[in-house]
Amino acid sequence: MLHELLLQALERADGPPLIAYRAEGDIPLAESDWHRHVRGQFFYVEEGLFITRTESGSWLLPPHRAGWLPPGVLHTVSIAGPSRGWGVFIAPDAAVGLPDHTCVVGANDLLRSLVERAASWTYTDDLVPEQERILSVLLDEIRRAPVESLHLPMPIDRRLRRVALAMMEHPDDTRGIEDWATWAGMSSRTLSRLFRQETQCSVAQWRQQARLTRALERLATGEAVSSVADALGYATPSAFVAMFRKAFGESPGRYLARQAAG
Repeated sequence: MLHELLLQALERADGPPLIAYRAEGDIPLAESDWHRHVRGQFFYVEEGLFITRTESGSWLLPPHRAGWLPPGVLHTVSIAGPSRGWGVFIAPDAAVGLPDHTCVVGANDLLRSLVERAASWTYTDDLVPEQERILSVLLDEIRRAPVESLHLPMPIDRRLRRVALAMMEHPDDTRGIEDWATWAGMSSRTLSRLFRQETQCSVAQWRQQARLTRALERLATGEAVSSVADALGYATPSAFVAMFRKAFGESPGRYLARQAAG
């Protein structure tokens, strides 16, 4: 658990511009309630799978990826499987120039080393000049970190949002677009047009990405491929593996092993 003083400090805009910490040991399986932080949050996954949800959609963080949440963004985080990682909380003034939207990025060795150094600082103190220089380089590395396409956008339209939430909650539902449109009280043409307009994906593409998100979440807990395939509505495990391989270029087992190895 985070130290009580740290919990208090990370919800203040004043004080040190950066507060870094390591989550020592395994983080238990958990899902947080919806909440927001005064500071921006940059968090890195060493082991496990994190899924961050905001009002704009979901972001998937497999091992060796980092997520950025700007100050004040309402979100929830779910953690699948034994997990470890570290976090950096950045004061609003220091976060100026960082992305103004939630994203998933890659993290290089320099960035990880800088955070390791920052995690040893006493977060109740102001930064000394040496620490200020380290902070400046760290913020530069966050700005330069490559953004990865691990985002499931959420539509804004009330009817589309209802469809999207149902697809997320029931990934085994195999209804076609005509049935979904009738259920939502609109024509299939309108559903298709608005869905692409608001998410930049077709309904079929969005549903597949939602299923992939659920698949990775389940696989990270050690669930068997056959069980995952059944839960997602695939007729056979081989059909699920074929979909997974098409999306990621390799089988579920190889993908998870590569992510864990970094």
